[in-house]
Amino acid sequence: MDWRSAIKGFQAYLKLEKGLSDNSIEAYSRDIEKLQQYADSLINKLSPEAFSLNDLRLFINWINELGMIPSSQARILSGIKAFYKYLLVEDIIKNSPAELLESPKKQRKLPDTLSINDINRLIAVIDLSKPDGARNKAIIEVLYSCGLRVSELTELKLSNLYIEIEFVKVIGKGNKERLVPIGGEAIKALSIWVDSVRVHTTIKKGEEDMVFLNRRGSRLSRVYIFMLIKQLAQMAGIKKSISPHTLRHSFATHLVEGGADLRAVQEMLGHESITTTEIYTHLDREYLKETIISYHPRN
Repeated sequence: MDWRSAIKGFQAYLKLEKGLSDNSIEAYSRDIEKLQQYADSLINKLSPEAFSLNDLRLFINWINELGMIPSSQARILSGIKAFYKYLLVEDIIKNSPAELLESPKKQRKLPDTLSINDINRLIAVIDLSKPDGARNKAIIEVLYSCGLRVSELTELKLSNLYIEIEFVKVIGKGNKERLVPIGGEAIKALSIWVDSVRVHTTIKKGEEDMVFLNRRGSRLSRVYIFMLIKQLAQMAGIKKSISPHTLRHSFATHLVEGGADLRAVQEMLGHESITTTEIYTHLDREYLKETIISYHPRN
């Protein structure tokens, strides 16, 4: 089987059998294209089904030598395992060479977070006298109140807002739905945008149900949200390098530090595994230091 046919079939499998989003399919495809690049660089130019466990190990060494960090290597490995599972399902191979392939050890990096004061400063610099001010305030409030991924925010629909019961329905990774509570300040900001400002926007056909729109009446892009948050951080004098994901990290961290149950936080974030959520159990270092100084018997 040639690489082009294999990748095309794999994409169809991910879409139809696994129900993955276009972004996830694109990411998986890029991973397999790297494997193809490696295969093409070999003297005997291996086909997809010709790879052995040892060949895959040599490929992992190859991407490691390229300077790829362990987390990126682990992600590529996940794509390769899914690819060989597809070849197995389609009876193209009898055994998966990726089955015994081990992931490189990932370094667990504590995510950057904002303090509650930082978030208040971020919101305070929004110019509410400008036409997009109400929308931008609603964006920040919703990201922080609900802990959404940036793609979940840009795809948020009016029909999925259940404001009367203080919930929003979110379409997460793999088109999985979840209900997330929304707080009072976010409801207030969202209501002002939807009821007082958005209603005066000329909406492009097909975008009528989208919550957040630009001036041309189309849904906002992920890039726009990144740029908006960078700009607000600069205006607020926040020196950290932040992104929409920083607000998601802050949402989870503040909940866990406040005593929220980890399973509840996992549910709200839409994490499949509790181990992904466990990274938020870290405590503020200053708080930790103060606790040790105050309560340790040797201090």
